[in-house]
Amino acid sequence: MQTLADRAFVTSPVPLIVSAEMRMLGLRAASPRLRRVRSGVHARQDLYDALRPWQRYAARVHAFVRTHPGAVLCLESAAVLHGLPHFGETALIHVLADAGEKSRRFGDVAVHSSMDSRGVTSIAGIHCTDLLDTAVDLTRVLSPARGLAVADAAMSPFQGGDVQRSAADETLGGQMNSRGRARARWAWTNADGRSESPGESVSRAVIEWCGFETPQLQAEFAYEGAKDRADFFFPSCRVIGEADGWGKYDLDDPDAAAQRLSYEKRREDRLRRNGHPIARWDLSDAWKVDPLRLALVVANVPLVRPPQEGMLASLKLSPREVSRSRPRI
Repeated sequence: MQTLADRAFVTSPVPLIVSAEMRMLGLRAASPRLRRVRSGVHARQDLYDALRPWQRYAARVHAFVRTHPGAVLCLESAAVLHGLPHFGETALIHVLADAGEKSRRFGDVAVHSSMDSRGVTSIAGIHCTDLLDTAVDLTRVLSPARGLAVADAAMSPFQGGDVQRSAADETLGGQMNSRGRARARWAWTNADGRSESPGESVSRAVIEWCGFETPQLQAEFAYEGAKDRADFFFPSCRVIGEADGWGKYDLDDPDAAAQRLSYEKRREDRLRRNGHPIARWDLSDAWKVDPLRLALVVANVPLVRPPQEGMLASLKLSPREVSRSRPRI
């Protein structure tokens, strides 16, 4: 299980070299071994190219901070430091405007002015909006499932969050800006601190929008002298749903992976022996909808309401991200 601290990038995921350092080290910007991250900031080409989309964004944010150390990051850029969920590479760097400044954009940097004040904190010497304001602001602008994942993470003690729903509601209610308020209220109304991962959050939204029975979260079972917990439990059919598939286990560590997979097999066998069919899917399945839906249909989870096609269609919307031909995970 990853926490906010695990997901946070308080430093760049790759070493960054600014122009002054390049001159001192005798490096040439035109070198094929270097990649320009932004004006005056470079990284090793091979290391940068190996980054995942959200890691590339983190590198770009830190490159901006190297050349603008006094800036106050907000929205997705602040989320990089807080460890709030990212699902792709955000297109723009987001910073708060100074008092009296107007909103504007230069290059890939969006400067945001607001009539509403923001709490500002410092993480590893970098200024950014605090966790509460960052999460509330993101739920205004992200698609509903992404916003739900952010709200869940900010609230979930399992993920290291400590934001209270009442504080988010108070923040939203006290702000003059009405843009995205209905979307944000939906996210915070449906947020659940029992969510242990962004994959669970997105899956929960898809389950609801497909029209399935509402599951219990983190239900516990005591069988054969062991205690087991499930991501989702559908009481009417006794089906257990697991949201992250094998990706939740540390497959980068072969020994740890073998132990976890062995434990999981024993756990699943125990639950099945005691009358619980198990449906599994991963985050990619949730984004695609149909694989998750099929897993639950095959397991005989009942449909109890019509599907919300508009909300399901919103899963494909990611206008704030860099367009990529390869599939998002």
